[in-house]
Amino acid sequence: MGRQYFGTDGIRGLTNAGVMTAAIAMKVGQAAGTHFLRGAHRHRVVIGKDTRLSGYMLENALVAGFTSVGMDVVLLGPLPTPAIALLTRELRADVGVMISASHNPYQDNGIKLFGPDGFKLSDADELAIEAMLSQDLPLAPAAAIGRARRIEDARGRYIHAVKGSLPDDIRLDGLKIVVDCANGAAYQVAPSAVWELGAEVITVGVTPNGTNINDKCGSTSLGLVSETVVASGAHIGIALDGDADRLIVVDERGQTVDGDQLMALIGTQLADQGNLRGGGVVATVMSNLGLERYLQGRGLTLERTKVGDRHVLEKMKADGFNLGGEQSGHMILLDHATTGDGTIAALQVLAALVKSGKPASELLHLFDPVPQLLRNVRFAGGKPLDDAKVQAVIAEAEAQLAGRGRLVIRPSGTEPVIRVMAEGDDAGEVEAVVTAICDTVQEAAA
Repeated sequence: MGRQYFGTDGIRGLTNAGVMTAAIAMKVGQAAGTHFLRGAHRHRVVIGKDTRLSGYMLENALVAGFTSVGMDVVLLGPLPTPAIALLTRELRADVGVMISASHNPYQDNGIKLFGPDGFKLSDADELAIEAMLSQDLPLAPAAAIGRARRIEDARGRYIHAVKGSLPDDIRLDGLKIVVDCANGAAYQVAPSAVWELGAEVITVGVTPNGTNINDKCGSTSLGLVSETVVASGAHIGIALDGDADRLIVVDERGQTVDGDQLMALIGTQLADQGNLRGGGVVATVMSNLGLERYLQGRGLTLERTKVGDRHVLEKMKADGFNLGGEQSGHMILLDHATTGDGTIAALQVLAALVKSGKPASELLHLFDPVPQLLRNVRFAGGKPLDDAKVQAVIAEAEAQLAGRGRLVIRPSGTEPVIRVMAEGDDAGEVEAVVTAICDTVQEAAA
């Protein structure tokens, strides 16, 4: 069955258009509520959001949908996605909802759903809910309509949980840390958690106005945090995205430390402590070959999955890993959270900085990345990857890189784009390979 609404991470799109309207949000609430009406207890959903202007509209629509089928609603307000996952479990809710389009601009929004265990929904659950979106669902009788209430201590609960991911003897006294919250969901909780552990905190991206989320700040636009670290003489900068499930770090020189380097650091730390499960780390096909070689040199493995933190998590759960992530900054530490949590990952990095006594530039750059190049080819229609000439040039490139690099070619799951990525020890060879494939794809799509 094809998917009309759910993509790789919930439902996402331009607000007031397509799949992201108030009418559809209400229908999602009705469908998800109906799907999770299991058992005789009073049913409950928790709903959080980031700081987008459209969050108000979608929040109210979802409340209407859930209450109309008899489910009570607990409103948490602006909080990171991992906080919603945590509080879904803590509040014994039947389902959790995060209203966010993550690192996208404010014009987009999305709906992410969590089951009662705090994990993102399975394919089966999403397909069942999607099927209901085209049906007339039974509404609750008047006496059974749900109620909605807002709780005021949700931020404190999450901050307490985040700090609990560190040993009691770890303090951040003496560290000056720049925290960039992307004007998003963590604008209150992330700086508070770091400050409560003793650090001097310099905040940027903490003045959301509904339209400035991810705008020239956060993990996808590092200029602001990098400049602030260098100008203030800070020891390190941490940058989150709009819903705070991603983390990118900059060292005291303002240099970027991406998710691959962070996985190398956290994985090494856990392994040295005897706490790394699965014998290695789970990442996607996009993670740099340098990470794989580094881990192999430490006697650890790198298990690769398709792109998307959801695929990483599935592999982790299936094979007993407790650390996984993406080059883009998703960090999943299953000992502490059920989904990517940028703030928890940041605290692990800061703890390592404290224990090492080294500057961030020395601690965090554990391997030299292999030259890697990614290009996107947009096409009007059809299946250019099925073209014989395209397949031939791909086969030739794979043979050329064999043993010395990698080639990853994949269609986008959300737009008519072919993504072509190659990496290898020779940057010129990598560029030539990518250019040849992109040119051939473009010819086939013309």
